[in-house]
Amino acid sequence: MIKTTGLTKKFNEHLAVDRLDLDIPPGEVFGFLGPNGAGKTTTVRMLTCLICPTAGQAEVAGYKVGQDDQAIRQRVGILTETPGLYDRLTAWRNLLIYADLYEVDNGPKQIEKYLKLLDLWDRRNDTAGSFSKGMRQKLAIARSLLHEPEVLFLDEPTSGLDPEASKIVRDFIINLKGEGRTIFICTHNLNEASHLCDRVGLFRTQLRVLDTPAALQKGKGGRQVVFHLADAAENLPRYQNALVAMDEVNHVDIQNNKLLIRLDNPEQDNPAIIRTLVNEGAHLQFVGEVRHSLEDVYLQLMREAGHDA
Repeated sequence: MIKTTGLTKKFNEHLAVDRLDLDIPPGEVFGFLGPNGAGKTTTVRMLTCLICPTAGQAEVAGYKVGQDDQAIRQRVGILTETPGLYDRLTAWRNLLIYADLYEVDNGPKQIEKYLKLLDLWDRRNDTAGSFSKGMRQKLAIARSLLHEPEVLFLDEPTSGLDPEASKIVRDFIINLKGEGRTIFICTHNLNEASHLCDRVGLFRTQLRVLDTPAALQKGKGGRQVVFHLADAAENLPRYQNALVAMDEVNHVDIQNNKLLIRLDNPEQDNPAIIRTLVNEGAHLQFVGEVRHSLEDVYLQLMREAGHDA
């Protein structure tokens, strides 16, 4: 649904996006993560035909950027980080103007549908200028969906929303995914990306990492399990040697009275680890898994990207 090859954008001598390769299939929720100034919004602007690439190629919904720009604009919806609304017009009138511009079939019905879905129906006759930031954000989301786009680009969709409104938007995104839409989310909310996105790309001018949130949190070399022992420190090297000989074990570290073991499948392999330790005479207290948040992974990779730059 979205495919880029070597997509590049320069502004004078500033390289904003450097040889981006992406392949996002239909129905995927894709998270584009990176710090301010990383080039995320520039990428979205190229993919939605608002600016031209300097080099490379891109396709959206089967159409080529730079050749089929009008067809792409008709098939995508965009939520910008700072949505522009007509403050002196009602919510209904704001959406009606947009529905008319996109020649939406049965515009009033579509407007009613999305205002109700986003819990704004009772405020349809109030001016957009009287709305809170969260309500304005939801109105902008409704505007981006009126023409039922195949691909939806969301730039910080829950920015400024309170927890209840954020949940409404997140649930809404999940429902849209269930309809088979492709959703491209730029976000700083890493917990949100972890729960919403099928895959995420960590981006800073270049695409640094592309994987599922679960795989990124798993880290290199498998998942890390901690075995707490009630043993003297001098016994732990013996246990370590017994464990590294096992096929299931990727790596073993000693930390105080703990063994930190990397395994591909702890649920399957833990019983064999425990049997080996008990046979070696170890006194196990308890076992737990070290879970790295997506935030931990993101910060580490961004630090590495900064050093590379």
